[in-house]
Amino acid sequence: MLNYSRMVYLCKREMMIFCEKLGKGMKRPSYKFLCNMLYGLMESQSCHLTKIARALKEKITLKKTVERLSEGLSGFAEENRLRNNYIHAAINQIVDRNTLLLVDDSDVTKPCSHALEGLCEVYDGSTGQIGDGYPTLEITALSPKHKMPIPVYSQLYSTKETDFISQPNEVFKGLEYITQRFGRNGVRVMDRGYDADEYFRYYFQHKETFVIRCKKNRNVQYKGKVLNVQNLVARYKGKYSMNYTDRKGKVRACKIAIIPIQLPAFPGAALNLVVVYGFGKEPMLLVSNMEYRDNRLALAITKVYLMRWRIEEYYRFKKQQFGFEDFRVRSLNAIRTLQLLVSMLIGLLGLLSEKAGDSLFVAQLIDISKRLFGVKNKNKRFKFLYYALADAFFTVLQKSIHGYAAFLPPRPLPRSPQLAFF
Repeated sequence: MLNYSRMVYLCKREMMIFCEKLGKGMKRPSYKFLCNMLYGLMESQSCHLTKIARALKEKITLKKTVERLSEGLSGFAEENRLRNNYIHAAINQIVDRNTLLLVDDSDVTKPCSHALEGLCEVYDGSTGQIGDGYPTLEITALSPKHKMPIPVYSQLYSTKETDFISQPNEVFKGLEYITQRFGRNGVRVMDRGYDADEYFRYYFQHKETFVIRCKKNRNVQYKGKVLNVQNLVARYKGKYSMNYTDRKGKVRACKIAIIPIQLPAFPGAALNLVVVYGFGKEPMLLVSNMEYRDNRLALAITKVYLMRWRIEEYYRFKKQQFGFEDFRVRSLNAIRTLQLLVSMLIGLLGLLSEKAGDSLFVAQLIDISKRLFGVKNKNKRFKFLYYALADAFFTVLQKSIHGYAAFLPPRPLPRSPQLAFF
């Protein structure tokens, strides 16, 4: 039988440890705001400031709490320190030479909003139409043990900002950020929307490893001749075999071929084109500069790209579990701060999910979540644990009578005036 009083304490302590790492070096008002927002987001599972304020259970009016949180979001100026603390304390330990860094963009649509700052046109991937909202860029690292997506870079921007240049420029900002933090460690994995010479040029200049899905109209250089990639692929039917089990449990028999190529814009750079049959009528084409000394290269590149679906799960979780598209703040700085805090909170869940199978606390959280079909698949591997952990935090913290105030550091006492002796 679970002791919920103890679980409440353990959950709050886990939040306190995480907040202390993120708030290192911050002034007390910024640190208190950070703790309140992260705790309120975790307990309420919502981006509504009123629900976050109710979760804090403060002894002042709800209106005053909402106003304080709103002012804190709009005036938050510790973003760089927050990002650095998050990378230094939470992420450096999981990124190494073999870590997969998934790069993808998305959107936040606000079809019924008109007064938000910097509202611009975005392509809504769920409806396939143009709507009002904000584009976002996320870079997630897959954890080494359970392959859970942990955000390492998260940015929301507007095309109407005065310093906005282009969408590729925003991507380069994210790529340069992870290059500065992790160097050449990791394999950058990108969808076919990034199949452009400017991205290849970036990776060649920085000597970084990448896997990019290729478009059908891409021209490649093969044995000294430039030809369309589809004409080249038609000559190969697949030398290697692989069985892949998708998210729905369906087993796909894949045939894979690997072709050494070069790009016309970069004739001196050796690349590999991997052709994967078995995912639809047309083959999946992958371009990479990964290197292996044996025949496992084609299978390795294929498996690396197939893990890219994890970032799609991450986006879905962020929007469904925390209702991120349903935020009600207006200023662009407040929206940016809110989405950054939500991403870092998901990072905490990712770090906890990596302890699944080893930590009693995580095992108790999974037990509290009461999953209908369990948390492991047929191969006894953990599924996407974020929903289970988030539901468990929600269930436990809802039973707490008090908010998070008792875990905040006390206000320092004022210095008493010294007596003067004559």
